[in-house]
Amino acid sequence: MIAIVGVFKSRSAAERGAAELLPLEIPRDRINILTPEATEKELAAVPTVAGEQPGMGKAMGAVVGGAIGIAGGAGLAPAIASLLIPGLGPVLGIGILASSLLGAIGAAGGAAVGATFEAEVFNGLPEDELIVYEDALRKGRTVIVVMAEDDETDAVRGALELAGAETVDRAREMWWLGLRDVEKEKYTARGGNFERDERDFRSGFEAALQLRNRNRPWDECYQELAERDARAYENEIFKRGYERGLQYLAAFKKHNGS
Repeated sequence: MIAIVGVFKSRSAAERGAAELLPLEIPRDRINILTPEATEKELAAVPTVAGEQPGMGKAMGAVVGGAIGIAGGAGLAPAIASLLIPGLGPVLGIGILASSLLGAIGAAGGAAVGATFEAEVFNGLPEDELIVYEDALRKGRTVIVVMAEDDETDAVRGALELAGAETVDRAREMWWLGLRDVEKEKYTARGGNFERDERDFRSGFEAALQLRNRNRPWDECYQELAERDARAYENEIFKRGYERGLQYLAAFKKHNGS
């Protein structure tokens, strides 16, 4: 399975995007919607369990049964979840993977990650995109994640784009642009050439945001990083980016009281 992601400006636009997938006969249990546009009535209808859930740190969340109808009656998978993400507020998740995705985003926003949950997230979910999902939700946007077979990916991407979705790659670029000026200023203040080094620096920065590396110092995990990205091996620029990524996470958690 490949995760195909569309970022929509509103929940209603995302619901129309989900409806575009139905003629493709994509099973509803592979369509997932994450939205901050949840009414108090909807949130109240989701039974929740307060306290520490595996992989959700200080958040609140639970998965329950029951179908939810969207886009003029097009039913999605019989699962719905809600999560209170620090610094963002309540987010509603619709779909079988809603709990996993929301828990992962909560972790991307600073919550602790349990070993069991971590293994679940890494089982086919794009961990390197979680911070992008979180950023989109923070901006009030709605995210659709479709788990597609190899021969379905082009059709799914086309349907989402036709409905007005922004690709996750575009959303990732907008997220980085929001950080770039600050990172460039700090980098050049130390005598670096940011334009020349940005690619490796950014790769290191993003590596620090992956759940498996969260809060792990460079000396502890650089060998693992090098196995996945050769630029991590004896690359001072990549290392500087990684360390800045850890600082970004620490500042984020402090700001949101995590």
